[in-house]
Amino acid sequence: MRTKTWLPLLGLAFVIGVPLAASAAEVDRLREAAEVVRALRTAPDSGIPEELWEDADCVVVIPSMKKAAFVFGGEYGRGMMSCRSASGWSAPLFMQLAKGSWGLQIGAEAVDLVLLVMNRRGIDSLLDNKVSLGADASVAAGPVGRTATASTDAALNAQILSYSRSKGLFAGIDLSGGVLRPDTDANKDFYRRQVAARDVLFGKMTTADVAARDFTSSLGSGVRPTTGNR
Repeated sequence: MRTKTWLPLLGLAFVIGVPLAASAAEVDRLREAAEVVRALRTAPDSGIPEELWEDADCVVVIPSMKKAAFVFGGEYGRGMMSCRSASGWSAPLFMQLAKGSWGLQIGAEAVDLVLLVMNRRGIDSLLDNKVSLGADASVAAGPVGRTATASTDAALNAQILSYSRSKGLFAGIDLSGGVLRPDTDANKDFYRRQVAARDVLFGKMTTADVAARDFTSSLGSGVRPTTGNR
């Protein structure tokens, strides 16, 4: 009889907000993204210049961007975004990217993409309903090499720098014409409710999911001593 007393309370707890387990699709995507970031950051001679990584305000990772069979000559991918805060990297905001055609490099069937968002203007652009890269937000292929100079026109002027990995090789990639937007369905699935993009990236939203924490851990500490509008 005592069991019957607390069972309804347990059900009520789930109704009022105890989080359920994240779906397998989002968890797998987070794990893949963490692997991409670690590979890119530890590549001895072909990764992202460290000064650019440390200067980026947000990072977007889209693992296994694939050719979309349902769009002629198109590509489509789903990933996530995290931004720096006073205490470290934010909870992940799931994103999706689509484009007419980049002709995936060297005949590859899929590439991993990493985008560095370099300033607040780039962040604000990405949090609109949908953003056309190169039009609504300036984007350029990022310089490659752990010790490569970042003082190029692209690195100095672009709001977003983009990188790709295909068959183990890293390169900058021009994503102009791509459409990037928050993945509403994935965010609702992962957080178990409708969430605002800015609340995830700049609010107090957290997640206890192990895969999400592993992803943000792969990005580094994320903490800056001071912040400012750049």
